[in-house]
Amino acid sequence: MEPLADSPAASYRERRIESLSLALGAGAFVVVAVVAIIAFRGQAAPIAGPGSVGQFAAVCSGAVAIAAFVTGDLVVRRGRRGFLAIVDLAALAFAHAVIAILTWTLLSVILEDAFFSAEVYAIPVILLSGAVAAVTAYVAFLSATHMDLTLLAILLATFLIEGMLASMLTASDPLWWHEHLSSLGATRDISSLAFNLTLIVAGIMVTTLARSATAGVPSSNPHGMARVRLCLVLIGVFLAFVGVFKVDDFFWLHTGFASGMAVVYGVLVIRLPAWVPDLSRFFIVLGWVFFGLMLLLGVFYAIGRYTLTAVELVGGTLVFTWIILFIRNAAALQQDTTR
Repeated sequence: MEPLADSPAASYRERRIESLSLALGAGAFVVVAVVAIIAFRGQAAPIAGPGSVGQFAAVCSGAVAIAAFVTGDLVVRRGRRGFLAIVDLAALAFAHAVIAILTWTLLSVILEDAFFSAEVYAIPVILLSGAVAAVTAYVAFLSATHMDLTLLAILLATFLIEGMLASMLTASDPLWWHEHLSSLGATRDISSLAFNLTLIVAGIMVTTLARSATAGVPSSNPHGMARVRLCLVLIGVFLAFVGVFKVDDFFWLHTGFASGMAVVYGVLVIRLPAWVPDLSRFFIVLGWVFFGLMLLLGVFYAIGRYTLTAVELVGGTLVFTWIILFIRNAAALQQDTTR
C-alpha cells in the first residue's frame, strides 16, 4: 500500500524522485552536449530546418524521452512484468518521444520566423542542445514516476493532436482533405508513417486507459464495469487496426474497423446508465448529446452538406473528449464511494 501523501515516507520518496530527475537531466545535458560538439564541429547552425540546432535537439530529445521514461517506470514499478505491461510501457515511451520531437521542432520553427535568417553560434548550439535534452529528461522521468489516469488522458490527447498535425503538415498532397482523413495514411511518405503510427500507439494507449480507468470503480450491476471495459478496449483495438490496415491496401478492413469504433461507442453511451447507474446524470446526457451530434454529422455528409473529413475530425474529437471525461467521472465516483 502506498504511504500517505503527508507521511515522512511519502515525503522522502518525493525528494528521492526529484533528486533522481535532476541527476538524469544533468546527465542528459552532458551526453547531448558532447554529441553536439562532435556533430557540429564547432560551427554555427541555423535555428530550424535541415542541419539546424532545432532539428538536432528535437531528435536527441526523442531518444532522451524514451530513456528517461523507461528509467522512471523502472524506478517506481519493480518486479516481473506481463506482456501487456511491456506493450503499455513501449507505447507510453514512444508517445513521450513523439511529443518531445514535435514540440521542440515546432518551437524551433517559430523561433526561426522570429529571428529570420539568423544563425546560432557554436557555444550556444552546444548549450541549447544540452538544455533541451535536460528539460526533456526531467519532464519524462517525472511523468513516468507520477503517471495516473489524469496524466495519461492528457498525454493521449496531446499525442493525438500533435501526431495528426504532423501528418497534415507533412502531407505530400495539400488537398488531401478533399477525400477523407484516412487519405493521410495512404501515401508512401513521412505523413503516412506519422498518421498510421499515431493511430496504432493511440489505440494501445486507449486500451491502457480502459483497463486502468475501470479498475475498482463500483457499480450496482455485477457485470457493468466489465462491459464498459470491453467496449473501451474494443475502441482502442479498432483504432489501432485502422492504422495497421491502410485504406488503400485494405479498404474494407480499414472501413470496417473505423465504423466499428462508432458502433461500439454508440452501444457504450446508450447502455452506460444500466451498466454504471451511479455515474453523473449530466455526464450520461452529455454522452447522448455527443452521439446525437455524430449521427447528425452523418446525415449532413449523406446529403452533401459536409465533407467526410469534417465528419471524421469532429466525430473523433467527440469520442476522445467523451473518453477523457469518462475517466474523470469514473475516478470521481470511485473516490466518493471510498470516502
